[in-house]
Amino acid sequence: MAELVFFSGTMDCGKSTLALQMDHNHRARGRSGLILTRLDRAGESVLSSRLGLSTGAVEVVDGLDLWDVVVERLTGGHRVDFVIGDEAQFYAPAQVEQLARIVDELDIDVYTFGITADFRTELFPGSRRLIELADRVQVLQVEALCWCGRRATHNARVVDGVMVVEGEQVVVGDTAGGQAGHVEYEVLCRRHYMRRMNSQAAHAAAVSADVLPLELDACPLPTV
Repeated sequence: MAELVFFSGTMDCGKSTLALQMDHNHRARGRSGLILTRLDRAGESVLSSRLGLSTGAVEVVDGLDLWDVVVERLTGGHRVDFVIGDEAQFYAPAQVEQLARIVDELDIDVYTFGITADFRTELFPGSRRLIELADRVQVLQVEALCWCGRRATHNARVVDGVMVVEGEQVVVGDTAGGQAGHVEYEVLCRRHYMRRMNSQAAHAAAVSADVLPLELDACPLPTV
C-alpha cells in the first residue's frame, strides 16, 4: 500500500541528496515520478543538494493544489508512480493534506523531505502537519555537526555574523540587501544554540580569551 513518508532532520544532513538519490533509484527501475520543491537555494523550480546535484521540479507556490497537479498529469496520459516533495517545511498545511489525499485515493507513494523546526525552535506549519498525518516520520541518520563537533540539533539564523532568534519564519539564506543584512544559516548543538554561540561568536571568544574553541563549553551563559 502507498505511504506518506516524512524524512526530517536539520540542515546539512543530506535531505535533498537523499531525495535526488531516491528519484534516481525509482527511475532506474522504470518508474515515473513527480518532483516538488519550494524556495530551493538554487532558485525556482529546482531541487538541488549542497553536493552540486540538481534536477528540475515543480515549484510549490502559494495556493497551488497538489492534488490537481497530479490528477492533471494522470488525465493527460502521464504516469505518476511516486511523488517526491523537497523543502516540505515550506508547504501550507492544506498542501500537505493534498499529498495525503494523493496517497489514500490514488495509491501513489509520496516521499517528503524537510526541516522540522525553524531558527526559533518552533515547528514549521508544513512539518507539523506532516508529523500529524504521515504514515512514517523518519529522522535521517547522517548527522550534521555543530562547530564544536557535537551532533547538531538546531538550525540557527545568522545575520551579519550574529545569531538571531527573532524575525520572519521564512527568509532564504545566503542573501544580502535591505534591512535584513546578510542572512545565512548554521547548525548548532542545543548547548551552543541556547548560548547563542555560532561559529563566528566562538571564534571571537577564542581569540579574545586566548583559548581553543573546544574549551568554550566552560564559558558562562551570555547575559541578556
